[in-house]
Amino acid sequence: MPTYVLMTKLAPDCIGDADNRKSKGQDWLDRVNAACPEVTWIAHYALLGRYDFMDLYEAPDDATAHKVSLISREQGAISAESWPALSYDKHLKLMEEVTRGKNVGSPAGKPTT
Repeated sequence: MPTYVLMTKLAPDCIGDADNRKSKGQDWLDRVNAACPEVTWIAHYALLGRYDFMDLYEAPDDATAHKVSLISREQGAISAESWPALSYDKHLKLMEEVTRGKNVGSPAGKPTT
């Protein structure tokens, strides 16, 4: 199943105290799980910097990833971006395929123009 990275920035009024944040976070998770039961959560991190949270999850397709981002915005995020992600091993395999493909059918391994 494809892996996605969800980068979330909350509205200032959504940060509040720890108990409130925990409750709102659980409400968000319950809503996503109900709407997207096929999503598998891998990790959830709080961040310092441009984004407040980063989640790693698996979803069957881009439409499901869109739902996750839309629900995040509906639940108080001012920004929610779901990015497709590949494992490093898969990335290297694709690089090898691309490199091999450039050299196919050309003399001395030089790309054709």
